[in-house]
Amino acid sequence: MPEQSTEAATTAASPTPSPAPSPTAGPAPASRAMQQSPLTLVMTIKSPQDHEALVALLQQTQTAPGASGPIATALTKIGTVHFARFVFLDPTKLAVITTFDGSFDDYINDFVDEIGHVFDALLSHMEGAPPLPVKENRAAFLAYIRNNDIPCVPPFYSAYPALNVIKIQALAAQS
Repeated sequence: MPEQSTEAATTAASPTPSPAPSPTAGPAPASRAMQQSPLTLVMTIKSPQDHEALVALLQQTQTAPGASGPIATALTKIGTVHFARFVFLDPTKLAVITTFDGSFDDYINDFVDEIGHVFDALLSHMEGAPPLPVKENRAAFLAYIRNNDIPCVPPFYSAYPALNVIKIQALAAQS
């Protein structure tokens, strides 16, 4: 049996192309409008030495006592982030995985305003990074994040789609 190219096999198996995955969830029922959006930013690290420097930088910024580190302080002050974490996928890839409320541009710009210097330090170790400092190159930084965000496979699930961080904190304070 002759071999098919990957493209031909894909075309034969799926005659109509499927839509590209959406970076946010599909439409929620009207009574439960989705408040959260996912971000899975995957960046390529320049070298093994840059990987070592990033490990040290993240340990320094993430392990400050309590919530006094710059990233934790910014997350608390901004008040739109449900979850956030850094993950080394391997020695060549660093992911920033978050779930946030509001628009993508507002979310990223809030972080640039609060901890642009932390992004500058991280991005100095990344291939294809935008011009630095990010505070002076916001459009390029936003484009870089959009280009390196890996969309989730829809739908994006939330157990509480109509609740933003502020509402959740208010409900938690009542209990």
